[in-house]
Amino acid sequence: MKNTAPDHQEFYLNRELSQLEFNARVLEQARDENIPVLERLRYLCISSSNLDEFFEIRVAGLKEQEISLSSFGQDTEGESPALQLSAIAQRARDLVKDQYNLYNRSVLPTMEEKKIFFLDKNKWNPTQRRWIRNYFHRELLPVLSPVSLDPSHPFPKVLNKNLCFAVNLEGVDAYGRQGNLAILQAPRALPRIVKIPNTSRKKRDDFVFLSSIINAYITAIFPGMSVVGLYQFRVTRNSDLFLDDEAIGNLRQALEGELMQRRLGNAVRLEISSDCPNDISKLLQREFNLNEDDVYRCDGPVNLMRLNQLPNMIENKSFRFREFKPSTNRNLRVGQTIFESINGNDILLHHPFESFFPVIDFLVQAANDPNVITIKQTLYRTGPDSPIVNALIKAAQNGKEVTVAIELKARFDEQDNIALASRLQDSGAIVVYGVVGHKTHAKMILVVRREGKRLRRYVHIGTGNYHPVTSNLYTDFGLLTCSPTIGNDVQRMFQQITSPGRELRLKKLLQAPFTLHSRIIRLINKEIKNAKAGRPARIIAKMNALTEKKIVDKLYSASQAGVKIELIVRSACTLRPGIKGLSENITVKSILGRFLEHTRIYYFENDGSPKTYIASADWMDRNFFSRVEIAVPIEDKVLNRRIVSEGLRYYLNDNYNSWILRKNGKYHKVANRKNREYEAQKRLLEKLSRF
Repeated sequence: MKNTAPDHQEFYLNRELSQLEFNARVLEQARDENIPVLERLRYLCISSSNLDEFFEIRVAGLKEQEISLSSFGQDTEGESPALQLSAIAQRARDLVKDQYNLYNRSVLPTMEEKKIFFLDKNKWNPTQRRWIRNYFHRELLPVLSPVSLDPSHPFPKVLNKNLCFAVNLEGVDAYGRQGNLAILQAPRALPRIVKIPNTSRKKRDDFVFLSSIINAYITAIFPGMSVVGLYQFRVTRNSDLFLDDEAIGNLRQALEGELMQRRLGNAVRLEISSDCPNDISKLLQREFNLNEDDVYRCDGPVNLMRLNQLPNMIENKSFRFREFKPSTNRNLRVGQTIFESINGNDILLHHPFESFFPVIDFLVQAANDPNVITIKQTLYRTGPDSPIVNALIKAAQNGKEVTVAIELKARFDEQDNIALASRLQDSGAIVVYGVVGHKTHAKMILVVRREGKRLRRYVHIGTGNYHPVTSNLYTDFGLLTCSPTIGNDVQRMFQQITSPGRELRLKKLLQAPFTLHSRIIRLINKEIKNAKAGRPARIIAKMNALTEKKIVDKLYSASQAGVKIELIVRSACTLRPGIKGLSENITVKSILGRFLEHTRIYYFENDGSPKTYIASADWMDRNFFSRVEIAVPIEDKVLNRRIVSEGLRYYLNDNYNSWILRKNGKYHKVANRKNREYEAQKRLLEKLSRF
């Protein structure tokens, strides 16, 4: 094969199916009996939640393409939306079947062995039955609003992903109306799982589903009628927001309007209980304008994600992962301010193994330091009650010049970000909503401090969001530095985000949408040149997803030139490794463990003088061309070694939570040899944290 990029579709994996394969790997974690049972349940819930978002965004997008492009439309992968939707339906249906098989045959029995029970009405003892009946009449009956289907009662608006019931009725009501079918929506304020008080001396946890309570007392909702069937269902709707950035006058107002519509977007999936009769299923299909491929039958609770609240309702800690305490970076010395510590050395933080608190403290100290003049920060996801935001508000109240670029369109966090923007504006901070047409995804803080006769810039750049909760659940790197060059680059990036002007040249940082893509191409080209000259040539990259075609093609070219390429890609990957003459020098590994792998690291051998970057960007079209992203070189030799060791080599050596992508698009779990187990996250916990 010639040393050129391929043109054949067969050399690229489908992004949507690759994303579903990632979800299958998440589900496999729930199958692992070495993992505590409530953590297995969490993985099952995550797989359900991932599938929800996949339908809300990816499937919804394909359905829109199918409508707009009709039969002649083709996407960038060369497959029509209709063909992709058919393949997705087949794979997703297998996943749903696997989810419920795992729940019913493994997770639920294991929970019962641990004395955790979900009780159906036929298993309630008299005391429990009295308590549940009282709970129903006190908490549920007053807020339930069934709607019968007849000429004066059209089919109600069913909210996105809300638990609903189709109720089959017989008899005649008080007005002489013949019973037929009624729709009952469970208000979102109601808990989907209810804990039953333990009145016995036995150590056990008893729970009941909201659906089970409604099922037991459904006749109280329809007095005098005969209930001959009660069937759960749930509708998933298109949740991608459409905003014409060029046409709208006020982004925030437009977004608030769109959020109201998200709950009622076009239906893309119908989940129904497995015992639902075909005539009712067909009626619901017609009502939501769905076809048979869009219907998923559930052998258990419709929406397994509702089980996610259970682990927090169980006191026994042995059913969860062992708790750990993140360490404090050794360069943050007691008795020094964080600014003094950064002046001594650049500081690299590796979360969650090392504490996220120094990032919060960086802002808290800046807010209260009389020498700090200015604070600038980007916020993508940070949580509704964030200590980060509290520190920024305090800084503004203390007279600092505070500028915050909030990405209002951070998917599914829009409402929280609107609220945070209001709080910041009320405090006197300057708030901007990023850049028209580009999501601001870069993670950076700039603090300007007067020290004697000069101003010094202090910077934090991270691979993850400024979210204290997810910092304990996601792996990420953060760099604290007072490098004048990096500080000036970050200042220029904020200047571009907050005010009009031409692209400003940066000396160290790579930025999307301007230089990141072209520089990555150049760095790969350099490895190709070195390989052809017989010099050391190697690329290691770790990211969440790899789908950008030009980068994939360039990696193929590098492989053909003899460059060794090791990719650690958590989820979707369209590159097909291991094809002789094309990608035989490329390996792709996916790591799934206790923590969500979120670090983005790019390593280039560079003829023995490695270049290493940490970044906010995956190698996807959106990150390169429609987002504001940042990649920072790690030039300190000590920190560089840490990045390569902790962020790359640990994971390349992992043989416990690793999946290898084969050229057929399937992932194969690495089988570790007995007594040779190497688990990257566990070793990092042992190295950097305390139990």
